[in-house]
Amino acid sequence: MPLPTIAIVGRANVGKSTLFNRLLESRKALVSPVPGTTRDRAEGECIWRARVIRVLDTGGVDIRDPSDIEAEILRQSDVAMREADVVLFLVDGEVPLTDFDRAFGAKIESLGKPFVIAVNKADTSAARDREDDAWTWRYGVPRRVSAARGHGVGDLLDEIFERLKAVGKPAADIVDMVATRVTVIGKPNVGKSSILNKLLGEERFIVSVVEHTTREPNDTRMTHDGRDYVFVDTAGIRRSSLRKKLTGLETQAVKKSLQSIKRSDVVLFVIEAQNAIGAQERILAGKLAESHAGTIIVVNKWDLIGGKETNTMKEAADELRFMLPMLQNAPVVFVSALTGSRVEKLFDVIDTVQRHRFAEFTDEELETFLKRAIIHHRPAKGMGSAPPKILGLKQIGTAPPRFELALKSRHKKKLQESYVRYLENRFHDEFGLEGTPIIIHVKPVQAG
Repeated sequence: MPLPTIAIVGRANVGKSTLFNRLLESRKALVSPVPGTTRDRAEGECIWRARVIRVLDTGGVDIRDPSDIEAEILRQSDVAMREADVVLFLVDGEVPLTDFDRAFGAKIESLGKPFVIAVNKADTSAARDREDDAWTWRYGVPRRVSAARGHGVGDLLDEIFERLKAVGKPAADIVDMVATRVTVIGKPNVGKSSILNKLLGEERFIVSVVEHTTREPNDTRMTHDGRDYVFVDTAGIRRSSLRKKLTGLETQAVKKSLQSIKRSDVVLFVIEAQNAIGAQERILAGKLAESHAGTIIVVNKWDLIGGKETNTMKEAADELRFMLPMLQNAPVVFVSALTGSRVEKLFDVIDTVQRHRFAEFTDEELETFLKRAIIHHRPAKGMGSAPPKILGLKQIGTAPPRFELALKSRHKKKLQESYVRYLENRFHDEFGLEGTPIIIHVKPVQAG
């Protein structure tokens, strides 16, 4: 099914390509102050709040007496607008609306398509001085954004996604569009291959009581309920101090297993229900925490546990999180590869964790979160001086969600690592990002 599509249109040099790059989190389109830099129509995919749309960038349309090349630019813009489900009309906030802006707005309206108007460069002094300018024209109040800095872009996307939904073209779920890469790890002989065979519905992987039956990470692509997955079975990983006893082939297999973790979207960490958490599990949990992959703890052989009561699963999950604090936010799923009990539930949990990995937040959400977090627990004073001055929090990436904590530059060394961990843990508590780590980088800045 084709992705819902938006087209960015407007006069030359209003920031269309800058906004296009912002939406794609890339530098795909050439950005230049020279009007007419974008000649060919560019396109890409924008992921926002774990949903995907197609974005078309176009050349400037304020051309009079066009040359052959400029005529093609105009034609491509027309094609893009007709192809789009929603048109995004971008105007320059630093200058008054032009007659061309108004005429072009009427042209878009004549297409009978929904459209959104955005005022770019809204963070500049020229735009702020013109705050009272009559932006409330006949097409509604535009969204004020800064494509260069990202201000207001989240709210703009929220409105675009609402418009798409209103015309029956909702943004696609990320897990429907991209194959989720799932790696299965654990000690030797905990049932990794058996669980995979149940998930795949076939005897794809060798099942044996002999350790290290799986030597190579095995990739298998499958579709379940219309969603694509790549499952990777790996060699069992023993405690580091025991690796000396492995053969050369087994040592290589363990290395490849650890490499597979780093390339994964989601990792299924398989442990046995009847055995206590030991050093091997803690070593693997540490490797997972370092990898920044989404993680699900899978407790296999749950059928062997007798005398289960209503709260048995919850109590066991709480105990696991206590023993493996580095995986505090990982969901725990109890299964039996032998009987197939609850194995199917893993697909839903994998999808949830993958969505959480692509979670995005507006500037307003982050500002509100940070204010509450600081009120609840202020940074400690350093060396008898005033507490570190936190200036703001902004998102800089996804998969997993990554953030930048702006700190007054001369206070960099005063912010304790424990406070960053506090913010990360509180973020999980407030937004419920089960299964995915979040990463907060501290950036010293000069306070303006």
